[in-house]
Amino acid sequence: MIILAIETSCDETAAAIVEFSREKAKVLSSIVSSQIKMHKKYGGVVPSLASRMHLKNTIPVLDKAFKQAKIKKDKIDYIAVTNGPGLIPALMIGVSAAKALSFALKKPLIGINHIEGHVYSNWLKPIGKVQSPKSKVQNYKLLKPKFPILCLTVSGGHTQLIFMEKDLHYKIIGETIDDAAGEAFDKVAKLLDLGYPGGPVIEKMAKSGDEGRFKFTRPMMQSKDYNFSFSGLKTAVLYETRKSEREIDLKYKKDMAASFQRTVIDVLVSKTVRAAEEYGAKTVLLGGGVSANEKLRADLGRVLREEMPNAAYHFPLFKLTTDNALMISIAGYYHALDKNRVSDWKSIKADANLKLE
Repeated sequence: MIILAIETSCDETAAAIVEFSREKAKVLSSIVSSQIKMHKKYGGVVPSLASRMHLKNTIPVLDKAFKQAKIKKDKIDYIAVTNGPGLIPALMIGVSAAKALSFALKKPLIGINHIEGHVYSNWLKPIGKVQSPKSKVQNYKLLKPKFPILCLTVSGGHTQLIFMEKDLHYKIIGETIDDAAGEAFDKVAKLLDLGYPGGPVIEKMAKSGDEGRFKFTRPMMQSKDYNFSFSGLKTAVLYETRKSEREIDLKYKKDMAASFQRTVIDVLVSKTVRAAEEYGAKTVLLGGGVSANEKLRADLGRVLREEMPNAAYHFPLFKLTTDNALMISIAGYYHALDKNRVSDWKSIKADANLKLE
């Protein structure tokens, strides 16, 4: 089965062509055109600019994906596309391209929830040694995590705890009521004048900072539900920087980055482990852009080993933490195995607020 996947939910234009067989995935091509440099000067993604760049980049990215895969378009069996959630102007570009290809090639079309892609990015593991990024063809195995599964998805737009009793069945048991964790990272980085995107730079600064210097309340960590809130933490950082305006030097920024990161990770780890215990998860997964944070990976793994030694723990390859079409192809594969989840070009629509169901 060969799947063409397209992802344009935010500021990456991405396409991947993947051949699936016998629980293995051969990645024939995976192309990502990032817009980070363009949005960096604005301190965040500008939706109208993102959509214009998607319009400019989609066809070249698709052409490059087919050229690298060395197959003809009619050899594709299915087309999978992110149809939400995300920025509606950006989503519409990818969905329109996918619908046009589905119509022209007479191939079935599969709409994929962006968050679903982040969940299924955990299924992909290299066969043998980790392959060079320069390699044209990448071979992977598809894991079979034991259900029930709890997945923490953490990104710039979403922070959710998702419970799965079987493939493609999701129950959101907790989510942010305001800012997502990744959004808070970006905003705090902006407050400290560290640049964009905030996640990587906060993590880098935190490595040589004192995480105990600033004492922040762990928002909602003791609440009985599994929801999150990071808006108040961001505001606490703002008030602290205003109070210490004359003292803000490099050491201050490193200590603030470390203290802020420590607070966020404590909340994420505590709620995830507590939810995993209550719901009897046999596997805990991590996904989304913030899942690239090494401290989060390490701390969540350590606490799970201590408190849930019989539970498995997986996190995605670093290259699958940011938005990409490869993760969309994996989710598309499991949809294709369930014929009821396959549609045609007429039925798929972009939805900025698409729910994971």
